[in-house]
Amino acid sequence: MTEEQSYTTEEISKLLKISKLTVYDLIKKGDLVAYRVGKQMRIDATDLEAYKRRSKQLQSSGQRIPNTVQTSVSGTQSGHVDAQENSLQASSTHTMTSAPRHLVITGQDVSLDILMRHMEKQTRDIRPLRSFMGSLDGLISMYRGESDLVSTHLLDGDTGEYNLPYIRKILTGRSYVVVNLLSRPAGLYVQRGNPQNLQHWTDLSKPELRLANREKGSGARVLLDEQLRLHGISAAGLIGYELEETSHMGVAAKVSSGEADVGVGIEKAARLVGQVDFIPLVQERYDLVMLRKQGNEAWTESVLRILQSPEFRQELQSFEGYDVSRTGEILYEA
Repeated sequence: MTEEQSYTTEEISKLLKISKLTVYDLIKKGDLVAYRVGKQMRIDATDLEAYKRRSKQLQSSGQRIPNTVQTSVSGTQSGHVDAQENSLQASSTHTMTSAPRHLVITGQDVSLDILMRHMEKQTRDIRPLRSFMGSLDGLISMYRGESDLVSTHLLDGDTGEYNLPYIRKILTGRSYVVVNLLSRPAGLYVQRGNPQNLQHWTDLSKPELRLANREKGSGARVLLDEQLRLHGISAAGLIGYELEETSHMGVAAKVSSGEADVGVGIEKAARLVGQVDFIPLVQERYDLVMLRKQGNEAWTESVLRILQSPEFRQELQSFEGYDVSRTGEILYEA
């Protein structure tokens, strides 16, 4: 009798074109049957085909297949998957019986990794998962019920206020709390020595500038678009405006390599990439949004305690440029 073919979680990830986090989530929920061989999880080919058939049946019947966690990892963030893989493998030994509740946290900043670590230590009944979508997309996913804790840094150019104008419009009819995570410098990435002498937003009107841009919905993209609008600068004049990078690091790297003259982002990425100068222009406020609804009370209060703790602030302060003077402050409640 021929031995049945089986796959590792990494092979399943590639076959289904989803992240490893999603594979482990499917296993935990019992959607995908797996077993352990030594320290490795395996999925038989017949069980994979059974999962695919069930998915097709759901689609043909018009039922929506949740995709929140499937968007939780982008190619540029694969390191976060590796960092979490061991804990996910460990938890798979008690799959479906006492599985903790998954909480989806949107955003890319390293402060969210620190928050997740504290949450995992203090709240055993929940398992935080990261979704690396931008600020605007995060708020929309929260409105749709696909995210639990959203990070956002969206500038409203007309008022000069961060986040609240967007939150009020998108989460209309919802009960929520907005709490500050940190503040940080944002501005322009320029080539070493600033050969184009770019000092202000108005300098983006210079002819033939090559831009490294962020994706639609990200806080950096909104910041750029608002500044172009406020200063009457046409996006069409920026070469590369339609080309998108999915992270601050990606934008800074384009400028550092000489492929672009300028990009918009946060200071930390410029320090990490190197060979690129940073021109600070705004101090942006990076906030967290949590829905107030039945069943959320315990973990929202736990998150607030973490944010207001001296230990959490001390960890954030180790990153140069982070202002934690308002960290944990409740800014608005609906």
